[in-house]
Amino acid sequence: MSSSFKEWNSYTLFFSAEYSQTYLKKCYRKLNLDQPDMKSFENCYPFMYYLEHGKLYYEQAEKSPLAIQPILLFYGLVHLIKACILTVEPDYPETTSVLAHGVSTRKRKKQQYSFTEDEVKFQKNGLFSLMAEKMFHMKQLEGEKATMGEVLELIPELSGIYADLKGKQIFEPVTENGTVYSMSKSLLDQFHMTENRFKEFFQSKAATPLSFLSEDTDSISFKASLADTGEPLPLRYNLENQQYAFPLNKGDLFLYPELLLHYLLLYNLGMIARYETEWWSELIKMMPNEDYPLIQSFLKSTVKKGPYLIYQYLMKK
Repeated sequence: MSSSFKEWNSYTLFFSAEYSQTYLKKCYRKLNLDQPDMKSFENCYPFMYYLEHGKLYYEQAEKSPLAIQPILLFYGLVHLIKACILTVEPDYPETTSVLAHGVSTRKRKKQQYSFTEDEVKFQKNGLFSLMAEKMFHMKQLEGEKATMGEVLELIPELSGIYADLKGKQIFEPVTENGTVYSMSKSLLDQFHMTENRFKEFFQSKAATPLSFLSEDTDSISFKASLADTGEPLPLRYNLENQQYAFPLNKGDLFLYPELLLHYLLLYNLGMIARYETEWWSELIKMMPNEDYPLIQSFLKSTVKKGPYLIYQYLMKK
């Protein structure tokens, strides 16, 4: 993943119909889709407008009070995702069922509600399942659930707030030296694995080929071309620190692309900001528990990270 991302300036090329049409034509030809010339001509303006609309939502969110930020950020991300889907699904939206959100939240308890314990359920139809399938080749997610705490622990930019707030390490930083990457062997304790078992585990899950270096040190070192991979899961890129990190929570979401995680969090926060006004207002004004700093830190990071993840996806095609 690239650290040369220049926020919205990186998107400038896409705000040209000629460039976007050529870009889409390449995407469609790579997928051997029918009529790439015609489809790219038809889709270049919808593609640009999705990106432009998304940009407007994000820019407004940065200027807006926290109370309405989740709503703006969620719809900003939705528009950027729709642009990505057009690169792999030229007939989108084929049916009205794909226009749903694709996730749902349970009925909230008014007393002692905790955001980190809240959960979202994945639906059969809608943007979430379509994005998972078309962009990341993930299927059969219907009926699965995720708690907000699980999702938050897989956002690398929240490492600092988790350490300060809960005294909990959620990521192991990865140091980089050319194509050689290293991380402390202390993470073996977190995974309750021997070094060899961990290496087998890492290699079996890795989205990119990697080879371990046999050095008798306190580190586990490996060679890989991470810059050439869209998202080298299970490693995640911390945009604030500009370095990779290895997640220490190997739950069900361990290999979920980060874009899906941001979608789940923003969907739920957006629903809360719209429909749970009393709880949301009290959280912002009274700051009664650990939910507030976690949510605030996430919103601060997703303003930058959402557009970054979308840009990486578009450029790796």
